[in-house]
Amino acid sequence: MARVKTNVASREKKKKIMKMAKGYRGARSRSYKRAKEQVMRSLAYAYRDRRNRKRDFRRLWIVRINAFVRNHGMTYSQFMKALRKAGIALNRKTLANLSIENPQALVEIIETAKTHL
Repeated sequence: MARVKTNVASREKKKKIMKMAKGYRGARSRSYKRAKEQVMRSLAYAYRDRRNRKRDFRRLWIVRINAFVRNHGMTYSQFMKALRKAGIALNRKTLANLSIENPQALVEIIETAKTHL
């Protein structure tokens, strides 16, 4: 059986890791072992936080909607219930953007929702 030489493959593997570790501080960008450890950890954080970002934004949108709606005499939960009863299908992202970019439109939506309580 022929002997397999892995020089090229292992060099490419190391180059890939070292390229991903560019910008890290100290040995994490220069030493292959430390770079590999940090890259693996960084990829795990990135995977986890892509999911957490969705949670964080939803929480932010709810806080913004709640703050705006409370100034107009309702709570967030009352507002969302009233929206459902009124048949207004707007998601939280849109409602939060309306509160910042076009508050008058959201005030009209709130008034419409209040009539359905």
